[in-house]
Parts: sequence; C-alpha cells; structure tokens
Amino acid sequence: MKIKKNDMVKVIAGNGRGKTGKVLRVFTETSRIIIEGVNLVHRHRRPTQTTPRGSITHQEAPIHVSNVMLLDPKSGQTTRVGKASIVDEKTGKKRFVRRSIATGETIE
Repeated sequence: MKIKKNDMVKVIAGNGRGKTGKVLRVFTETSRIIIEGVNLVHRHRRPTQTTPRGSITHQEAPIHVSNVMLLDPKSGQTTRVGKASIVDEKTGKKRFVRRSIATGETIE
C-alpha cells in the first residue's frame, strides 16, 4: 500500500469528497485507512457507573484507500505515488523510496 500513517490525504470519492486529513491508522489486510475528521459515525455507548445516562459519541470509520489521494508535501496538490530506488550513501545498499509522480520529489 502506498499510503502510510501520518500522511496527509484528500478524499476524492464518497460522502467526504474534498476533505483533507491526516491518516491515523492503516489496515493493510483490508486496504482501508482511518482519516482524522473524515467519515464520522455515531457510536452509542451503554450506560455505565461513570456515565449513568450513556452517550452518543462521534468517531472516525475506515474508508477504502482507493477513495483517497496523497497530498504532495511541497505543493499541497494531490499526486499519484510511485517508487524509486536509490543507493544509500552510508551503507551502499539499494533501497526504495516513495516519490511524487507530479513533481518527482521523494516523499518521506
């Protein structure tokens, strides 16, 4: 999956279209992510001793990764993500990094 935790993404499809937020959690096995402040659902809590009346809270629900695009950290525009191989100067080993297709900059 090309989107990771703490990435800034923009929703491109669904009810939250146009909203942006930070990725809080990634579920790789189901290809879903949780974005801060997007896809809020009502959660009904049972009454307990601390909250005898119970409560209704809002929490983020997962959204499929195909409905979001990564925001380029430099320009702030949506971009596709690719891979590029670079040689590490310290170890001399080849490693892969994510890069923006639009600008060609590496995404850390």
